[in-house]
Amino acid sequence: MTAISSMASASRLAGQPPSAGEQVPSPAGGRGTPEFTSEEIEILERYFTNVDRPVFALTNLPEVVKGALFARYSRSAKSLRRLFLDEFADEVIASRPARTVQAAGEPSRAGDLYQRVFVEYGDDSVAQLGGAHLACEGASNLLTKILERGRLMSYLEQSTRYIDYSSRLPSGGYRYYVPPELSGSSLGEAYRAAMDNAFESYGEMVVKLRSWLEDRVERTSEDSPGAYRRALNALVFDTLRGILPVASLSNVGLYGTGQAYEQLLVRMRSDPLGEARACADAALEELRKVIPAFLRRVDEPGRGEVWRGYRERCRADTMEAAARLLGEDARASAGLAAARSGDSAAFGAPGMADVALPEVLLTDWDPDGELKVLAAALYPVSTLGDSDLQERVRRMGRQERAELMAAYVGDRENRRYRPGRAFERTSYRFEVVADYGAFRDLQRHRILTIDWQPLSAHLGYEIPHLVKEAGLSSDVEAVHGPLAAMHERLGHELPWLAGYALTLSHRIRFVMEMNAREAMHVIELRSGPQGHPSYRRVVQAMHRLIAEQAGHRLIAGAMSHVDHSDEPGRLGRLEAERRAEESAARLP
Repeated sequence: MTAISSMASASRLAGQPPSAGEQVPSPAGGRGTPEFTSEEIEILERYFTNVDRPVFALTNLPEVVKGALFARYSRSAKSLRRLFLDEFADEVIASRPARTVQAAGEPSRAGDLYQRVFVEYGDDSVAQLGGAHLACEGASNLLTKILERGRLMSYLEQSTRYIDYSSRLPSGGYRYYVPPELSGSSLGEAYRAAMDNAFESYGEMVVKLRSWLEDRVERTSEDSPGAYRRALNALVFDTLRGILPVASLSNVGLYGTGQAYEQLLVRMRSDPLGEARACADAALEELRKVIPAFLRRVDEPGRGEVWRGYRERCRADTMEAAARLLGEDARASAGLAAARSGDSAAFGAPGMADVALPEVLLTDWDPDGELKVLAAALYPVSTLGDSDLQERVRRMGRQERAELMAAYVGDRENRRYRPGRAFERTSYRFEVVADYGAFRDLQRHRILTIDWQPLSAHLGYEIPHLVKEAGLSSDVEAVHGPLAAMHERLGHELPWLAGYALTLSHRIRFVMEMNAREAMHVIELRSGPQGHPSYRRVVQAMHRLIAEQAGHRLIAGAMSHVDHSDEPGRLGRLEAERRAEESAARLP
């Protein structure tokens, strides 16, 4: 691992966050990176840019293998390199001769061409023509949202639905991040104790809830024991994920072009979170081993460093303007603003359960949006102008509009049958207050616009109904007590780290703005019976608001695969597990 200083500066001890330019230890340091045999290392060195660090790139692998490997990655507790050795290496080696990774500084005609066009001529579009797969392992649930913020990338994140977080890492510890500022201090010891308590309690509740559900959800004759067990585990893990701290670790797989990575790294290098900056430095080092020509500007003094400074100044100036103009009401800047001022009170009181808040609000829409969508549907099959078509649709009767919508949408046999670009003619802006677990699932939708306020305790947290029915509410409260105390203590001493001590059940406020086409995709996908109840409620409410508040009943009606069912305790994954077994049985 590249040596990066872990010494806390005097400003940190005075209650200030590390500056964006200050380096901190790389992510996942000391988190139990798996050991490999000498034979395995020899294999891994052919296909990965390193074998002993948490951030690495994939190379010399067929695209289909990279995709399949990342798909398995999201549902496995194994590291990506271990997964490759166990499930893919033999076939890859047998079908394709291995090559060594080209060193970052090694000259090549292609690299020289990219450098000349990209730097000398300023043609940024060239950076869209090459890409790379990158794995970031051992990332906290604060870091995953930073990694996944860009639109023009593809992401797969390890799912809490398939991982038992009560299992320990090879190092013997649980899956949570310890900020380097806490190392070797009494605060660090208290932090670890609160985290260990949360993970131990999680393991105990997994056993209790699984037993309780087994007595109430019977396996039918058409379900194999394996499908039933996997669906039951998914429900247990989904239900209890809320007590996992935000510091809990996840693995993220990314694929993007050189241009997308450049934007990601500049953004992360200017982020106030030290974990993000350390990850950016590690990612830059690895990506330069596979696509060096695309990333030469990231840390150049006259390019990437200037861009980073611009972002830092804008963030600081905006927070100061908010504090000046909004005064006591500027709670949106809680967390980072508190870190700058040393004001721990801005973090709010320890979160209480079941705070009464509207979950979804439709805050902006176009009353004429549905008429505009219908006019846009006619545009490519007509010779009339846009304004003329809108006026023609306005004069149509209700039945005529319904017939036009039915013709344009067609017979949608499943949710993957989506209408065309006319549905992009109108949009909706929703404000959502949901638990952080739901937010982390909805945030990965890339076409829409999503922005969020800092995670804090003042919006409270949720306790799932199944937890209450199973009589485990007191167990949940026993987890939140020590974490709330740690959150409050961090808020006083190291406020920029306080978010790590919250849980996935704590609520966060965010906005989602999307056109009707993306709304159809998000709402139909996330309302499916296999989805988590917390985000199912969110998108079900969005669908109702589009129909009832916006009055766009034809658009809402076109979303024919929205699932509004509400069956607490059902095994939502069971049907998917059945289909998976049937598909596997058909394979040779």
